[in-house]
Amino acid sequence: MDVKIEPLWKEVLQTEFDKEYFVELTAFVRNEYLTKTIFPPAPLIFNAFNTCPFDKVKVVIIGQDPYHGPGQAHGLCFSVNEGVAFPPSLINIFKEIERDLGIAMPAFGNLTRWAEQGVLLLNATLTVKAHQAGSHQGKGWEIFTDAVIRNLAEKKDNLVFMLWGNYAQQKGTVIHPIRHLVLKSVHPSPLSAYRGFIGCGHFSVANKYLVEKGLGEIKW
Repeated sequence: MDVKIEPLWKEVLQTEFDKEYFVELTAFVRNEYLTKTIFPPAPLIFNAFNTCPFDKVKVVIIGQDPYHGPGQAHGLCFSVNEGVAFPPSLINIFKEIERDLGIAMPAFGNLTRWAEQGVLLLNATLTVKAHQAGSHQGKGWEIFTDAVIRNLAEKKDNLVFMLWGNYAQQKGTVIHPIRHLVLKSVHPSPLSAYRGFIGCGHFSVANKYLVEKGLGEIKW
């Protein structure tokens, strides 16, 4: 398994990599990739970190699980590879951007361009078994991604955290709301999007905050 993480992230998270839970998680994940179909492809497990280095992070969006269909997941939450149909939550994200900022829905759902501008697209669980949502939950990934959020919240200032849905909001309880901008809404899934996600204005609010802090807006 060829899995690498960006050097500064590796330095920040080294104490996690050395812990027993992560050693056990690594053994579990390695065996899963050897014996089953797992997403995303192994080299992309840390894609969110490699595309958005620690010192470049401006916005954090928290998802739950990677997509579990063929060709979808590539290590960035809510994002899909070019040529893959937009999942329903991603459609609603683009709808809100269009409503909020007047930016038309793009031709593809690959959000790498966001990550390259400083948007950490972090799933709580970084791997999943094909066609089995949640299949790698409770194996240690959540402990690791809690540590990621905690390190960001403690070591950086003026981040924007977008917490969509109860799960993301629970992950974000360590974030100090004075030190950072914490934006909360229901999840963009079709089950809840029209109960507060559509109309939340998070993308324009985030850009306004980033500009005020001298950090430069995101081209959503």
